Amino acid sequence: MGPDTAYLIEYLEKRFGAIEQQIADLKSGFDVLKASVDAHAKRADAYFQEMVVLTHTVHRHERWLHNSG
Repeated sequence: MGPDTAYLIEYLEKRFGAIEQQIADLKSGFDVLKASVDAHAKRADAYFQEMVVLTHTVHRHERWLHNSG
């Protein structure tokens, strides 16, 4: 193996190592983003369920007021 080949191998190892690190960082960042979106979706779902219950309650009260008056 000549000096040019050894230099090329060393260079490629550094480049691929840097690329692998960037991919690992991206995966880590994506995991954080995914957890954030999941948490937001859970809160939004709970909010919409509360709105359905509240709407049902308001309609029931409106019927009660309409029938009693």
